[in-house]
Amino acid sequence: MSTVLETEEHKALRAAVAALGRRFGRDYSTGLARKGEHPRELWEEAGKLGYLGVNLPEEYGGGGGGMAELSIVLEELGAAGSPLLMMVVSPAICGTVIARFGTEEQKRAWLPGLSDGSLTMSFGITEPDAGSNSHRITTTARRDGEEWVLSGRKVFISGVDISDATLIVGRTEDARSGSLKPCLFIVPRDAPGFSRTQIDMELQAAEKQFELVLDDVRLPADALVGEEADTGLLQLFAGLNPERIMGAAFAIGMGRYAVERAVDYAKTRTVWKGAPIGAHQAIAHPLAQAHIELELSRLMMQKAARLYDDGDDIGAGEAANMAKYAAAEACVRAVDQAVHTLGGNGLTREYGLASLITAARVSRIAPVSREMILNYVSHQTLGLPKSY
Repeated sequence: MSTVLETEEHKALRAAVAALGRRFGRDYSTGLARKGEHPRELWEEAGKLGYLGVNLPEEYGGGGGGMAELSIVLEELGAAGSPLLMMVVSPAICGTVIARFGTEEQKRAWLPGLSDGSLTMSFGITEPDAGSNSHRITTTARRDGEEWVLSGRKVFISGVDISDATLIVGRTEDARSGSLKPCLFIVPRDAPGFSRTQIDMELQAAEKQFELVLDDVRLPADALVGEEADTGLLQLFAGLNPERIMGAAFAIGMGRYAVERAVDYAKTRTVWKGAPIGAHQAIAHPLAQAHIELELSRLMMQKAARLYDDGDDIGAGEAANMAKYAAAEACVRAVDQAVHTLGGNGLTREYGLASLITAARVSRIAPVSREMILNYVSHQTLGLPKSY
């Protein structure tokens, strides 16, 4: 399959998901966001239609596809004004990690539910003093007989209140070297010692953000993802690459929605001599530029998805970071230009663009900042020395 031209199956998937997204639309999403409610109805419908688990193995109820297909789903829902943020976390990160590294029991327990949306998982990696530096994670896991005991804190963890469990990134001590190495654990939402506090966010979103505290949380041996702790680093990167690909899809969908609204407005809005404002190059050219930048970022996202689905984790890491960077920048510029095209109307609730100004900025920050991506490319791709 070419990374430039999509297959007929992919085109059909886009059309079907776009139709679902239009049935719900921007008013549905913003209404729930104002109330702080999860878009449960859309989530369940997408699950029943097989869209949430399109990337997961068929033998566990998924669609048997990969990140190429899942990114299409999120992008098209976003382009219709009704994106599902938890898709980035539940099927893309958690589902992928369990599908690739989980035990047979873990796959049977979680993948069917993640595929049809009846189960949801959050992903806990960010910590107060670590930020984007995963090497500074201090959440620790120690063995106590047949159990694991986890202690630590996490911040800015999405959707914990609606998740059945959280995939927690911790660190265990290597008995041979004494150094700490990453490991992933499935922590049920009702585990004793596992508490959450909602973070008061200025951004209105349906998915809430939480600080988590793990106070000597005791877990059974099979809470560790996989058979042994030595694959934790591979598991972590297996989840972070899909996170970046889906972050790009989220941003591209948002940018497409904004440009489409602005184009519709520019075709009909008249101010001077009866000609629509879209006839003026000062309006038309910036919108054309925004469209071009979104299309270019999608190409890099498609490349990243293809590399990941082909098993090239190293190549996918570079492309996924580039795609996320490009998509975030394109999204911010697209939203800004869309609002500017509408003028005062761009700030009204009627047209539904003003709330995207803040949301677009988030795409530059999460799940990894653009500065850290530039660090990655300068070090890993260009071979320049580190400054830290």
